[in-house]
Amino acid sequence: MSKEKLVVAVVGATGAVGREMLKTLEQRAFPAHKVIALASARSAGTRVPFNGTELTVQELTEESFEGVDIAIFSAGGSTSEKFAPFAAKAGCVVVDNSSAWRMDKRCPLVVPEVNPQDLEWHNGIIANPNCSTIQMVVALKPLHDAAKIKRVVVSTYQAVSGTGQKAIDELESQVRQLFNMQQPEPKVYPYQIAFNALPHIDVFLDNDYTKEEMKMVHETVKIMGDESIKVTATAVRIPVFYGHSESVNIETEKKLTPAQARAILTQAPGITVLDNPKEKIYPMAIEATGEDATFVGRIREDETIENGLNMWVVADNIRKGAALNAVQIAEMLIERDLLGVKDTTVFQ
Repeated sequence: MSKEKLVVAVVGATGAVGREMLKTLEQRAFPAHKVIALASARSAGTRVPFNGTELTVQELTEESFEGVDIAIFSAGGSTSEKFAPFAAKAGCVVVDNSSAWRMDKRCPLVVPEVNPQDLEWHNGIIANPNCSTIQMVVALKPLHDAAKIKRVVVSTYQAVSGTGQKAIDELESQVRQLFNMQQPEPKVYPYQIAFNALPHIDVFLDNDYTKEEMKMVHETVKIMGDESIKVTATAVRIPVFYGHSESVNIETEKKLTPAQARAILTQAPGITVLDNPKEKIYPMAIEATGEDATFVGRIREDETIENGLNMWVVADNIRKGAALNAVQIAEMLIERDLLGVKDTTVFQ
């Protein structure tokens, strides 16, 4: 499809991720003739910046997708569950950022650097993975291709922006309150987040893992396309505004030295290696903010097992963890001529 005809809609355009999606479309000069901003009725009529001007937000309805080629959703799971099927029925390809469709067998779960081939079998809805999963699998895939990963143990240190604008505001407010000798009142999180670490992201499940942790387990297997990979996760919320950090331990079938892993990752797409401990060079959330790359460092041997490595993985959760990955998927749909929906009845 030519640039002169391509129409793109951003659903949830007034939210933090929605605005970042518009910003990313602009920065990457996405080849759209027209971009439409959609949101709930209460946001209709407001304006959002795009490409040196402003877009007037339109109300999201079941009829919003007529004539739209790609819809990038970032409006929550219930909204996606309700409206994505209407988009697919209209022949519009959905790239959805919520968790609603990730484990649905009808939907590819895609990270462009890892499994772009899965776009070939889409039925109109493509799922964007969880932010913490995305950055991890970007780092895992080239190592898996080289040495076959058997097991992953990951601990995440996740920024409050993963919860949304209200959490960003709460952290800022609590810091101010504490410096003014006031007792902060938690509203978004169950406990104070300022100067604290909460080993609790999303709801607890019957197995005592959180939903966030199990997302990483199941999504990693689906994206990597290998059910033999075993994953265990601990997800922690920390008082950082932007940027998720992860301590990742892997066990491989074939021996990989840290130097070999470093060389492989240096050549891998979407990765920047920052790994010189003697010079205090390693990835940090504060430097990843606003950047597209996934940063990897602290690559070292796990001396407790025969074929083990430890590494530290950092990325901007709003960029690569959400907006950028979704836009990259949309770009790849165009590049591979995969626009349009072959069977518009799949999600009916």
